[in-house]
This record gives sequence, structure tokens and C-alpha cells, in this order.
Amino acid sequence: MARPILHMNKICKQFGDVSVLKDVDLTVYEGEVLALMGENGAGKSTLMKILCGVHPFTRGTIRLDEKEIFIASVRDAMRMGIAFIHQELNLVENLDIAGNIFLGREPVTRWGWPDKKRMSKETAGLLARVGLDARPETPVRQLSLASQQLVEIAKALSLRSRILIMDEPTSSLTMKETALLFDTVADLKSKGTSVIYISHRMNEIMQIADRVVVLKDGKNGGELKKEELNHASLVRLMVGRNIDRSIFASRCALPNASFNAESIRTHRYPHQPVSFSLNSGKITGIAGLVGSGRTELVESVCGIRSLIAGSVYLDGKAIRIKSPSDAIRQGIFLVPEDRKQHGIITGMSITENLSLPNLHAYSTMSLVRQAKESFAARAQVDNLDIRCASLQHLLKDLSGGNQQKVAIGKWLSRTARLMVFDEPTRGVDVGAKAEIYRIMRRLADEGAMVLVVSSDMEELMIISDRMLVMHEGRISGELLSDEFTEQRILSYAFGNG
Repeated sequence: MARPILHMNKICKQFGDVSVLKDVDLTVYEGEVLALMGENGAGKSTLMKILCGVHPFTRGTIRLDEKEIFIASVRDAMRMGIAFIHQELNLVENLDIAGNIFLGREPVTRWGWPDKKRMSKETAGLLARVGLDARPETPVRQLSLASQQLVEIAKALSLRSRILIMDEPTSSLTMKETALLFDTVADLKSKGTSVIYISHRMNEIMQIADRVVVLKDGKNGGELKKEELNHASLVRLMVGRNIDRSIFASRCALPNASFNAESIRTHRYPHQPVSFSLNSGKITGIAGLVGSGRTELVESVCGIRSLIAGSVYLDGKAIRIKSPSDAIRQGIFLVPEDRKQHGIITGMSITENLSLPNLHAYSTMSLVRQAKESFAARAQVDNLDIRCASLQHLLKDLSGGNQQKVAIGKWLSRTARLMVFDEPTRGVDVGAKAEIYRIMRRLADEGAMVLVVSSDMEELMIISDRMLVMHEGRISGELLSDEFTEQRILSYAFGNG
């Protein structure tokens, strides 16, 4: 039996009058992968931020190697061998990869200058470990979101940590990159490093975890050993009930609206014409590997990227979409992949975010009528079960699941003809996922066309009435719900259609 190296005992944390953690205990053993799970807002991130020195705790004790410690800062935690890979990336975009990995602890030459040769050499080795094919001198701003995630992992590995905390590390990774990450975790484990792995992807947890600890409402909610892990036991422990997937099934609404794309071409794949059609009352999923052109396709439909050829028809009428405002006027709305960068304004309140796309409806003589705006926002908060202390709560203080509900809810005060979701449940817990699936189904039942891009194959199989699979810019396969199997979807995704 491995020896315990970390004990967090009776940890309490309050923000003002709000109690976020209530007597939480956590033990970590040497060389284990401990999965930390719970719904959004359960306290997982707060507990880990206490461990890595971002937040002080209100009460409790932390012992490392049976010695009580006090972690006053992130630098303290790093010195003690504790590193945190945050879900929200923390990179400096105008620096290169090597500069980001060694930021604040650059090796120096004997003359006191940064030793760029050594930084480059060590960075190249780290990038090889995480499977990122890029030069150390590459500016981070030129990397995709998935590649930036791998840089964060390489940065944590450079610290030679005893305890490595990973918060949703695969949320932007391909299957190949995820497999490389799991190989890296296995290598770290074999060398005695302990990994605290936070994820809402249950298949990953069952594959990689030695033990699962669940938090619920800021308290210990239970624990499962590896041999006890299965989908049903995890869901029950997290939300206290099984989730009935049948509630997401199509209600078979009669198609009365249509969207058709004919031979459209995007800048990413200019030589690949794509044609597809959508009907109201149906949810169409788009599957494919990262880089297959899924996001570029839907962003072109929504006016964020320009089409270089082809035609688009709404209800049989040709339309021109050259900008997001063109799409919005046609009733085509996008919930983007990166909600914090493109879907919400984190420094504004819930009310302000929810009312942004529809300000004219709450205004008189260009002045916003705040009572009317607040009334509409309250209706959406209640409708979507957005958990908050008040409507003036800033978005940056909400959990990921509640932020995503706001990103969706801001469009619900308008009539959607086509609602596009790009990675709608990235970093969202199982309970919030179910609620988002219900919103999608309700939109379809009310007559909207719903288009969903997701890297989570299980998710697409649950919610879609029909699935399009993309490979290198083209639609390589199309499946109806009774034809869905992982093998068939993957075969099309690898271009074997």
C-alpha cells in the first residue's frame, strides 16, 4: 500500500457570508491518480486553489509528509512540489513557448542573461513528452487552444512536481493527444508523482483513476475505489439520482423550416465543397477529430468567418451572411466553444449579459429601462436554474456550468430559427450537462433547428437525431440515430466513409 503524502483536514472556506467549503477532508497517496469530481459549484476548484496557494483557507490543517504546512502563495506551493494546470489557460500570448514554460524562473548564463539555449533544449524535451509538434521559439498566440493546453501541461511537468493538479486537462485535446497525456500521467505515476485529476468526462475517470473522491455542496460526498467505478455509481454519488437519457429523445416535430448549404467552402479547406441540410424540430450533431473543420464550418454559417464560395438558403430563400449581425438578423445564433473569450463578458453582471443581444426590447429613447431588463433576466435565471446570489452577480464569480447557461440564455429572449452550439458542455458537470441537453431539446420541440459540434462522442449519441461526421474539411458520413455506434462514427472521422 502506497504511503499517504498529503492530508487536508476539516478545510473550511468562506467568501464573506458564503460558506463554500465545509469541513472537507482529502488524502492523497504517493504515486496515485486521484479523481476529484462533483457538480459545478461543489467546491473542487476552491479546494485545489487552497492547496496551490491561490486562496487562504478559513479553517483547517494541511499536512505534507506528516508535517503541518502553511501555503501562503503559488510560489510557496511550487517550492513544496505542488503544481496546478488550470482549466482556464494562463499563458502569455506574446511570449514563445519556452518563455511561457520558464516564465519567472528563467535559467541564466554566468553573465546573468537568460540562457535561451538551455531553455530551448529543455522545452523541446518537454514538448516531445506531451506530444506537441512545435518549436520552442513558436509564439503561443499562433497555437490552437488544444496546443496551448499541451504547453500548460509541459510547463507543469518542468516543475518536477510531487503533486500535480490537472483541471479538465483534455477539454481541448484530440483523442491522440489525450492518449499521449494518459501515457504521460502513467509515466509520472510510475516515478512516484501523485496526480489529482479533475474531470467531468466519466469514461476518462474510469480509465485513468485509482480512486475517486466526490464533493457535493462544499462537503465530502463520497469515495469510490477503482473496482467500484461505473457510470451509474458516479452519477448517483454526484447528483443523487440516475439520469434518464430518454428525456432527450426527439418529439418528432414536423419540419416547417429548413436551412440548406450548397457547395460552401471555407478558408481552412478551400478545395472541399460542403453541402448539408437541416430541418426544424431536429438536433443535428457534427462529429469529427480536432482539425476536421467543424468549428470553421459553423463559424462560417454564423458569419464569424467568411465563405469563399457556395450558397446558403433559409426556408428556400437565398441569404447572404457576411457578418455575425447578418446571421443574428436571420435568427441564426451561436453559443461558441470558448465562452469566456467569445460568449460572455465576465466583468459584467448576469442581467447585463442576458440582455445584451436584445437591448432594444428593454429600451425607450435609447435608454435601458432597468426594471424591464431585470424582469426579463429573472425569468431566464429561473427558467434555466442559474444558481446565483443575485442578478447583479458578476459572471467571473459563477461556476462554469452557470456561465454556460448564461451564454445560452442570452439568446432565448429572441426567436431562434437556427441555434448553433460549439462544444456546449466543455468543462460542465454531469448535472448541468443534463440541463443543457434539455434546453437543446426544448428549442427543437419549439421549432428551431439545432446544430451541435462536440468532441464528446457519447454526448452526440445521446442528444442527436442525426449526425454528420467530418474529416479534413468534408462530410465523410451521415448517420441517423438508430445507426449510431462508436465504431461507425470513428471510421468516418478517420476518413474511411
